[in-house]
Amino acid sequence: MLALRLTRAARLAVQLRRLLVASASAGTGFLLLCALGHALTHPDAPGASSLRLAWCAAPLAATVYLAVAVARADPGTRPRPGLSAIGLGPGRLMAVSATTTALSAALGSVAALLGFLYLRGDLSGAPVDGAVSGVLALGQRLPAPAVVTLLALVPAAASAAVALTLRPRDPRPAPSAGSRRYGRFGAYGWGAARETFGAYGRYGARLASASASASAPASASASASASASASAQPAGGRAVGAAQADPSGALLTQASDTLPPATTDGDGSAQDATGPVPGTPRSHTTLLPWGIAVLTAGLAVETYAGDTATRDAAPSAGVLLGWALATLGLALAGPGLTHLCGRLLQAVRPGALRLLAGRVLMEESHRVGRPLGVVCAVASAAYAAAALHDADATDFGPLSVIGAVVVAGCTVATLLTAAVEAKHARTDTTDALLRLGAPPTTLRAAAALRAGALLAVFGPLTLVVAQLASLPLAR
Repeated sequence: MLALRLTRAARLAVQLRRLLVASASAGTGFLLLCALGHALTHPDAPGASSLRLAWCAAPLAATVYLAVAVARADPGTRPRPGLSAIGLGPGRLMAVSATTTALSAALGSVAALLGFLYLRGDLSGAPVDGAVSGVLALGQRLPAPAVVTLLALVPAAASAAVALTLRPRDPRPAPSAGSRRYGRFGAYGWGAARETFGAYGRYGARLASASASASAPASASASASASASASAQPAGGRAVGAAQADPSGALLTQASDTLPPATTDGDGSAQDATGPVPGTPRSHTTLLPWGIAVLTAGLAVETYAGDTATRDAAPSAGVLLGWALATLGLALAGPGLTHLCGRLLQAVRPGALRLLAGRVLMEESHRVGRPLGVVCAVASAAYAAAALHDADATDFGPLSVIGAVVVAGCTVATLLTAAVEAKHARTDTTDALLRLGAPPTTLRAAAALRAGALLAVFGPLTLVVAQLASLPLAR
């Protein structure tokens, strides 16, 4: 009930994204039902029916990918302070998001079933003639368990993927593997280095005024000198040394530490307990070599499958496996390539515009990198299919067109959703720049520069992968 209320109260943009999920689910469900109809119509060709069912994995994966992106960009299911008090913690919000996704996908599955029954003539009374009539199982009764299983595949996979992606994560750091070492009396934490005896009560280590009758100007000058001496000490250390004296002879000592003690490791180097500096973009280039390796393996598998297949045969399962590996490789390499684009924009004495565009690309590489890699893979596959059509004059059927539209539409919609999510994530930064006086034209120029840099890197990559993928299929 809560998921239905949130669905009804959502904004128009959120409703449109959910409608895209329902449309993609309808197209995928229709392709699955057509694979079932082909199996019922041609019982003597189980291999061809299994191949059709295997090729439905591409639109299924694209639909699930879009559903996860839409669920992540939904502002109504994000954890907020105070919601846990009324029973809407991260786990409950994750369940609500998964339920909402399942409802959207189920709506698409019902639409697919109605469209399939209409084409069969079960609803209108007259079946549709044409190229699609061979996969409708005309004159045969559809097995209800098979229909329900195929139609429930998309909602179940989408909701499970959303629940796995939005699952609550423990923000607490992992406990230290080393043994606990005790420092001074009253110390708390897991200190890695011992303190010497008497360091806590050493003369001059506390801030306390020994005389309350000192004049205000003298106290101010003494405090300034004490602050200067404390700032000259190492970070995290305590004020150890001689006490300060004011002109009247009153003795001034430190009352509190101005800097918290830092944890040190065995070799004496300071460790930052809070992790990396917040302003430093995280590096996402660690998966770039793995992505290149998987992409190379996918192209090799596709080449081998294209060499062993006959000219008149349909694309085999080996070609599907090669394209799947190539897509996975580009998705793994996408964040690293986007991060490198940001670094290249900041190379060779950058100005404010290039610096801003490069830093934003480096920061948002984990959000837009993978959708960019997937779009690159889909564009490469479309280019290879077009080259194959021009070389062999192959006529694509209506089901192939539906599958291509579902896959292409889902990947492009996922990229746009990720771009919108990244824009909302840096809203505070954009507002701060506008308050500092940055003109809006500079922000738009930085966005155009980012788009141009990504196009300059991913465009040639798409053409190279498409050429390598189309060579074994065109022979």
